[in-house]
Amino acid sequence: MEPFDWYEQMRDTGSVQYDERRGVWDVFRYDEVKAVLDDDERFSVDPRNAASPRQNPDEGPIGGTMLTRDPPRHDELRSVVEEAFRPRQLRELVPRMRTITHELLDDALADADGQFDLVEALSYPLPVIVIAELLGVPSEEREQFKQWSDTLVRDTDDETEAEAVVEAREDAGEEMADYFARHLEERRENPRDDLLTTIATNEGAGGQLSHREALGTCTLLLTAGNITTTNLITNAVRCLDTQDAETHARLADDEAALSSAIEETLRYRSPVQAILRNVTRETELDGKTLQAGEELVLWAGSANRDERQFDDADTFVPDRSPNQHLGFGYGTHYCLGAPLARLEAKIALDVLFDRLSGLEVVDTELQPVRSSFIYGVESLPVSYESAT
Repeated sequence: MEPFDWYEQMRDTGSVQYDERRGVWDVFRYDEVKAVLDDDERFSVDPRNAASPRQNPDEGPIGGTMLTRDPPRHDELRSVVEEAFRPRQLRELVPRMRTITHELLDDALADADGQFDLVEALSYPLPVIVIAELLGVPSEEREQFKQWSDTLVRDTDDETEAEAVVEAREDAGEEMADYFARHLEERRENPRDDLLTTIATNEGAGGQLSHREALGTCTLLLTAGNITTTNLITNAVRCLDTQDAETHARLADDEAALSSAIEETLRYRSPVQAILRNVTRETELDGKTLQAGEELVLWAGSANRDERQFDDADTFVPDRSPNQHLGFGYGTHYCLGAPLARLEAKIALDVLFDRLSGLEVVDTELQPVRSSFIYGVESLPVSYESAT
């Protein structure tokens, strides 16, 4: 189900609205969403600042991550792995990423008869192989990684299913904790040139991470490292399916045009639709009084369609400029993996448009990802006329 009509209705009603049933504040317009993301003092990411925290990051097998810590602890946690995600570091990985992309497409085309599932063949395996290799875990175990990742982001509106979903998340968290605990122990004994070694050597006495924080960092990188990019690649192909052959040809030949189209995908079909924050003290937002401990859901997907910020906001404009979308968040918690996601999407689309002519999304009913926060589809059948 597409959320965009609902977003428009909510924006027309008011930017900041309280939902009695869910007990949260919803924020829909661009200016207010951006303002909250840029204010760590009044609006915290830490669930412990909520009146009734849904999840305490200090409980369970996995400790708090940079996603659930405010500065300065956020900055300390992020600094452990940040260097690996800087653009200059990632440029060294481009040849390997292109090789992986070509190999995955070779496999897809070998079994295809003019049609294949983009998610299964490319959108999922490419980012999970890349992040697995960066971490230093076997990419051959990617089906297990997908199961864990899907479980951790799964949501439901069905109260009868809620308990089972929570239990499944807890089980997945424990399994991932056990998995990474074994690998971190191995890295302490046999260091390598990978992120697991970086994390392992920053754990414990004299390091910046507790054991649970080390496990949480591994889990975060593996999960976020594939979920966002999988949906970015898939959503980009969906968006570009509405464009003509001339546009496809231009994207295949023009690096800047391709980058612009990816940015517009991040605006138009943002992989991350919603972001949580907690009010730290009584404050006002758009004329509404918010109390300490109350929760906010920032609808980034709505902010990115706000006609007050973007001309012709409900139209996909591949060369849109300027394009100050919030697809990767904003402020202190701007997505660590944004440069990697952009690069993977760019390589994937470049190879697709270079090797396949007449690429189109097959006309079929698409199944949305089972999450109220993540936007994408479970599979995306595509057809093509010829391949090289």
